[in-house]
Amino acid sequence: MTQLITTDLVELDQNLGNAPEAVIRHLASKVAAAGRATEVEGLFADAFAREQKTATGIPGGIAIPHCRSAAVTEPTLAMARLNPKVDFGAKDGPADLVFFIAAPDGADQEHLKLLSKLARSLIKKDFTTALRNASSREEIVELVDGALADKPAAHAAAVPAEAVASGASAGASAGAASAGSGAAASGTAPAGAATAGPAPAGPKRLVAVTACPTGIAHTYMAADSLVAAAQEAGVDLQVETQGSSGAKPLDPAVIAAADAVIFAVDVDVRGKERFAGKPVINAPVKRGIDEPAKMVQEALAAASDPNARRVPHFGAEEQAEQAAAEKGEHIGQKLKRALLTGVSYMIPFVAGGGLLIALGFLLGGYDITEVADKVVVENNFGNLPEGGLAAYLGAVLFKIGALSMGFLVPALAGYIAYAIADRPGIAPGFVAGAVSGFMGAGFLGGIVGGLLAGYVAHVIGTWQVPRWLRGLMPVVIIPLLASIAASGLMFLLLGGPIAGLTTALNGWLSGMTGASAVVLGIILGLMMCFDLGGPVNKVAYAFAVAGLSAGSADNQAPWQIMATVMAAGMVPPLAMALATVLDRKLFSLAERENGKAAWLLGASFISEGAIPFAAADPLRVIPASMLGGALTGALTMAFGVTSQAPHGGIFVFFAIGNVLMFVLSIVAGAIVTALAVIGLKRWAAPKSAATVETVPATV
Repeated sequence: MTQLITTDLVELDQNLGNAPEAVIRHLASKVAAAGRATEVEGLFADAFAREQKTATGIPGGIAIPHCRSAAVTEPTLAMARLNPKVDFGAKDGPADLVFFIAAPDGADQEHLKLLSKLARSLIKKDFTTALRNASSREEIVELVDGALADKPAAHAAAVPAEAVASGASAGASAGAASAGSGAAASGTAPAGAATAGPAPAGPKRLVAVTACPTGIAHTYMAADSLVAAAQEAGVDLQVETQGSSGAKPLDPAVIAAADAVIFAVDVDVRGKERFAGKPVINAPVKRGIDEPAKMVQEALAAASDPNARRVPHFGAEEQAEQAAAEKGEHIGQKLKRALLTGVSYMIPFVAGGGLLIALGFLLGGYDITEVADKVVVENNFGNLPEGGLAAYLGAVLFKIGALSMGFLVPALAGYIAYAIADRPGIAPGFVAGAVSGFMGAGFLGGIVGGLLAGYVAHVIGTWQVPRWLRGLMPVVIIPLLASIAASGLMFLLLGGPIAGLTTALNGWLSGMTGASAVVLGIILGLMMCFDLGGPVNKVAYAFAVAGLSAGSADNQAPWQIMATVMAAGMVPPLAMALATVLDRKLFSLAERENGKAAWLLGASFISEGAIPFAAADPLRVIPASMLGGALTGALTMAFGVTSQAPHGGIFVFFAIGNVLMFVLSIVAGAIVTALAVIGLKRWAAPKSAATVETVPATV
């Protein structure tokens, strides 16, 4: 096995800058100079991206920046003893000891275990004191090698919990750490052995799970910190470390006997359902390192509190927990959530229906609308209509698509009501949506009907009724009364005015030409690129999709709006992909890899392909995207481009009218955005970036 650290990977008492990024870049350059990484920039980008997720400073003047990176060729440690210290985000102040852990994407388990063992050693005061007192690079390497080999000189106990910590080091590297009277006595007892049996008079029993995104350092340091804190408090604690070097699940008997559970995690807990019903303390993994004693005390308090938060059973309790979270929403958030729920459930009907209608037109021509009903009823493969097989298949596809599109408004209304009142709201919502369609109120009527049905169903669901009637409430009483109320209001009061408004809106859109159409295209383009799949983007997309069913050969305005929205939404990911090709040096290795994927995502109309770029540099990426999106929106409206498909990008070319101008509009917007991003990155760089560049790239 290759040596993880060598003397040329150590810096002693050096000024490496005044910010974490400067230190990380310098250590990354040492790794590359030692021939253990293919490039500095890619390694730095991956390590600094990890640093921005969670600060790597820990108590005691220590920082452990770390990452997995495709640029790393073999697992490596680089160490710096800083003068002056640099703030890596620890609560007790800046760090003077920095260990940079660089692991390849495909690091083997043995190396990962060693890296994790080093991270755990750094919470031992005698080890860090020895590092601070070392007088040479050779002495640093010897201390680190000793820690990795568990030599006593590097691990002299500072607290009576050493037996526990040693056992944890061996066990948790494989997945679990344990502490408590039983574990302390044996030191190497397997997970679960100390607490599986009954012990009525024994200490409180806790279990914990620790996990971080990288799974190399924080996962195991948090486990050891919690173990030590629990041992000092006289509490039996066993930890499951879900890290990169493997995870051994806790014994089910240990979990069953536990009084409470601690989740010190930055990622989802694997197998969370195993802990269902247990009082839980949930916090970021770094808190397990910074405040382990507090977390143990909070878990003990939760174990004695009948009202403490518990790990949900994945059914009724989970729904109750979600409902409790929703109580804190203000009316605007509730309304937005309901509308987006309705739109998300509506889209599959529109997507399938729109593409089928487009295929019907492709095979049977636009005249298929006039004869489709007659053809599908009177003809078959043995009795083809005039026009032959193409006309027959075109009629069938068109009719299937038209029937699918007929569910657009009822599905929108039904699932808006569902978002408000859960399952009892679905039937009243669908009925209100059907009434809206019958009266010509369109998607506006569907929105109003869905909100009415959902609200009425929700209110009825709060009624206190006799026990014998409760079983009938969700399946009979609520659907019946809510349908009467919501649909009755649509028939008697609201349907007519909304239908008139819908007719006026369709007339206005159909009459838009020239400058007014271009302005609408600009607005839609800006909205699509403002938040890349967020609420504003969704509003523009929902507006286009909801109106799609109103399009026809005589009224192509809804199809033009759909084409504009889809084209503008394709611009940001395609532009970011192009920018990474035009000027690679401005983008990290991770961004360049994302750029490769963004080509396909953009071509498929998945705006979220640009999110990694926007998240890393929103003040440059988002304005540039909006600029290109506005240009594309203006061009598609000006050229009268149409789309009968609500999704699919360039892959639904057969459903796009004037496809050449569709492509040219997207290309123009992507070029403008790519150039704007490059220009902003070159000439509007932040001062911190300039500071980072002053650090030498090689040593």
